[in-house]
Amino acid sequence: MCGILAIIGKGKDEQLVRELSKRMTHRGPDESDLHITENGHILSHERLSIIDLHSGRQPIQGTSTAWMVHNGEVYNHQALRDGVLKGHTFRTKSDSEVIVHLYEEFKYDFCNMLDGDWAFVVVDGDDFIAGRDPMGVKPLYYGLDDRGRIYFASEMKPIADQCKTFSTFPPGHYYTPNTGFVKYYQPEYEDYTKADQDLDLDLIRETLTEATRKRLMSDVPIGVLLSGGLDSSLTSSIASRLLKESGKKLHSFSIGLDADAPDAKAAKKVAEFLGTEHHEVHFTIEQGIEILDKLIWHLETYDVTSIRASTPMYFLSKAITDMGIKVVLSGEGADEIFGGYLYFRNAPTVEDFQKETIERVQKLFTADLLRADKSTMAHGLEARVPFLDKAFLDMAVRIKAEEKMPKTYEGREKYILRKAFDTPDNPYLPDEVLWRQKEQFSDGVGYNWIDQLIEYCSSQVTDEQLAGAEAEFPYNTPTTKEAYFYRSIFHKYYPQVSAAQTVRKWIPKWQENQDPSGRANAAHVQADVEIAKSGVVA
Repeated sequence: MCGILAIIGKGKDEQLVRELSKRMTHRGPDESDLHITENGHILSHERLSIIDLHSGRQPIQGTSTAWMVHNGEVYNHQALRDGVLKGHTFRTKSDSEVIVHLYEEFKYDFCNMLDGDWAFVVVDGDDFIAGRDPMGVKPLYYGLDDRGRIYFASEMKPIADQCKTFSTFPPGHYYTPNTGFVKYYQPEYEDYTKADQDLDLDLIRETLTEATRKRLMSDVPIGVLLSGGLDSSLTSSIASRLLKESGKKLHSFSIGLDADAPDAKAAKKVAEFLGTEHHEVHFTIEQGIEILDKLIWHLETYDVTSIRASTPMYFLSKAITDMGIKVVLSGEGADEIFGGYLYFRNAPTVEDFQKETIERVQKLFTADLLRADKSTMAHGLEARVPFLDKAFLDMAVRIKAEEKMPKTYEGREKYILRKAFDTPDNPYLPDEVLWRQKEQFSDGVGYNWIDQLIEYCSSQVTDEQLAGAEAEFPYNTPTTKEAYFYRSIFHKYYPQVSAAQTVRKWIPKWQENQDPSGRANAAHVQADVEIAKSGVVA
């Protein structure tokens, strides 16, 4: 939805802050504003208008001295207005405004009342609170400069060269000067022994439908990212059904190297089945390589998996915003919740399987969610993720692990999710898509993309450079030429040690080849277990 920047502390030049905030103009191309509080603290906002297009300008003042900036969506804002905030007078119709009123009503203890994806800062005199949504769907960073001022920002760009140290703000936490970091989100499912719920296919279907329904909240047109894989196809199917109830047609978008890419062909089948207004975008390998430098600047990561998958998503996002669409639904999260990656079938025990799903869910903000946000927001496009709805997570992660393990169902990953939507009398998807094998997004756009990308990166890095990688990059040392190439670009823009430390590697478990491509797993129908095989990918 937006880009936020908050500086707690006096003396920062206003014009400089405006320039720092403008480094995130891509996140909020519609309007920009800044407010300096009576005590000298600064709040800045780059806005992407989605809710309350005319009066939702930020920063927003509460009923008294408190001011706030917010990035994201609060899906239950109307219920809050009608309920616990009934006595409050609101300045706007924006979903964001409820945050500052919740602060006024409950001080710090309100984050669990918010249902949505968000990052915010509220400043009241010298008191303040910053918070991030439970899963980290929306990005947030914090840092400290050499004069003791505290910074909060949606991306590293505004603060990396201003702060002596900075880091990723942890999801599911808030921060205040009086409490420090507080973990407000403590779901039962974080205890792997609590995976004790019986399988209820109807509940899976109903809860995901409701999660999708609330994410259709918008005053602008909504589309869906349709890869042709199970997760995006289900999201598209549910959204299509819900929009038909109000007489609206869904726009769907897919991307591939050409029309014969595995995902492109599957997406076309789904679109025809659902009757969506489908748009297929193509890109060339040369174009993908050409934008790597700019892409890594946007992504703020050197993780191999994220860069491979973000490249097609970057092109797709540009095509979507060129059509005037600002919001899309996406299928991130299902593979982590249900153990959908092919390596999960090699989990040695039920306990190991459940622990890995929980860990993957908890670390989504370092990988798929980072990619989904920054590759779309590079073009002012907001991605919403129904699978990471709090209610859906609470239900799905706690289903008995045996029910989610591929071994239980003859090696079929995400069997129970597929089965929940296997309704022959009123089918959600064609059978060949509903039961299609998992295809990682970076593979699905066309197998040549990964193969030639690896080849190109290898041509740009000498054996000598790779041999000296540990001396050049002592933290998270890259071990392949592809990883070295990405790290070099990242270092050019973000040379700080703090920047390098924000990145986490995505590495599959329980398989010999630890390349993140799905084809590196022997179970893949187009397996290439030798792909980029040179140890751990960094």
